[in-house]
Amino acid sequence: MKITDALLAEHVVFHNIFDHIEHVVPKLKTLAEVKGWAGLMEGLLLAHGKTEEDLVFAPLNHYLEQLGQRDSFEHEHQEIDNSLLRVKAAKRLPEARQLLLLAVTASRKHFDREERIVFPLAERVMKDKTLAELGKVWMKQRNAESA
Repeated sequence: MKITDALLAEHVVFHNIFDHIEHVVPKLKTLAEVKGWAGLMEGLLLAHGKTEEDLVFAPLNHYLEQLGQRDSFEHEHQEIDNSLLRVKAAKRLPEARQLLLLAVTASRKHFDREERIVFPLAERVMKDKTLAELGKVWMKQRNAESA
């Protein structure tokens, strides 16, 4: 499996998680519940983001810079991270809900841009063999995390 296929599959899972968060957040009754969902989202995005950064973004950084996209992707990562950190610091339930939903929206937009820009770029500039090797690395990392 190519790394791009693996990451796209993870995006599908994330979109389902985002759908669920959007559904449950308005119904949550306590600040702790919202913070719990934010913590879950943060943990999942951290692992996914590290994989993307190490296996796809790092080899493509100079291409993304030439396209004028590298800084905007970094800014989007920071925006998502900051929203989730602000959920943790929130003192009021409505604020926490709003911040978590902002993080979900920002994540969806970011994933969309990755799917339209980064993954097709990887497919164009990397050899199929390289993409498959990176897919194997992804699989080993996932297996190590679940062990």
